[in-house]
Amino acid sequence: MTSPAPAPTRIRVGSAPDSWGVWFPDDPLQVPWERFLDEVAEAGYPWIELGPYGYLPTDPARLTDETRRRGLSVSAGTVFTGLHRGPEVWDATWAHVADVAELTRAMGAEHLVVIPSFWRDDRTGEVLEERTLTAAQWRTLARQTERLGREVRERYGLKIVVHPHADTHIDDEENVARFLDATDAGLVSLCLDTGHYAYCGGDSVELIETYGERIGYLHLKQVDPEILAEVVAGEVPFGPAVGRGVMCEPPAGVPALEPVLAAAGRLDVDLFAIVEQDMYPCPPDRPLPIARRTRRFLRSCGA
Repeated sequence: MTSPAPAPTRIRVGSAPDSWGVWFPDDPLQVPWERFLDEVAEAGYPWIELGPYGYLPTDPARLTDETRRRGLSVSAGTVFTGLHRGPEVWDATWAHVADVAELTRAMGAEHLVVIPSFWRDDRTGEVLEERTLTAAQWRTLARQTERLGREVRERYGLKIVVHPHADTHIDDEENVARFLDATDAGLVSLCLDTGHYAYCGGDSVELIETYGERIGYLHLKQVDPEILAEVVAGEVPFGPAVGRGVMCEPPAGVPALEPVLAAAGRLDVDLFAIVEQDMYPCPPDRPLPIARRTRRFLRSCGA
C-alpha cells in the first residue's frame, strides 16, 4: 500500500497584478494599483509580485507602507530579456534589470522572474525574428543567462528564475530541457508556469519530477483545452489568445493543479506558488470574485 503524498506545506501562495488584467506599467484598461492591492488582500493572498515595473510605486518607502498596511509582502520582481541576441544587448538589459532588482531587494524579496523576448508580437502577430534559435544563439542565451544570474546574485542577493513562455524560444518540453541542460544549476533556476507550459504542450508534473532541483518558483495557471486547440490550429498569437479566454479560472482547465502541487510538495523545499490568470484586458469588477474562488480552490488542494 502506497503512502499518501505529503501536503505541500512549504508552498507559499500569492497572486500578481496579471490576475487583475495588468500587463503594462500604465494603461487605461487596467485597474488602478491601489485597487489591485486592496482586492488582492481582500481575496486572502499574503504575497504579491511587483508586476510590470512602474505599475506599483517604485519608491520603496511608499510601496512598503502601502503593502504593510494591507498585510502584503512581495515575492518577486519581473524582468524582460532578449539575451540570445548577444553581448550587444547586455547594457540595455542590465539597465532594466537593475531598476527592478533594486526595488525587489528593497521590498525583501529574493527572486527575479526572467521572461524571454517574444519571437512574434503578442498583439499583432507580426513575426519579429526566427521562431527557432540557431546553435550559436542557444549558446549565447545560456552564457548570457548565466551571467545575468551571477550578476544579480552578487550585486543584489537575488535568484533568477527563468519563465518558459508562449511565443518565446523557451516554451515547450524540448526547448525547456535544452535550456536547462545548457545552463548552470547554481546560477539559473526555473519559474514553472503551469499554464504556459500546458499551452506549449508540456507536462508540469513530469518536469517537476525530472528537473526538481531546477524548479525555483511556480506560477499557477490553467488553459482551456478547447480554446487552446483553436489557437494552435489557427496559429493565433498569445495576446489575442488571451483575449479569447485561453487562460481560464481553476479548476476548469488543464493541467490539474492538485498533482502539480503534490509533486512540488515532494521536493521538500520552500516554493512560492503565485496565481496568474492572464486576462488582459478585462472588466474591472471581474478579477476579485475569481481571485476569491481560486484562493478557496487552492486551500482545498492543501496550499
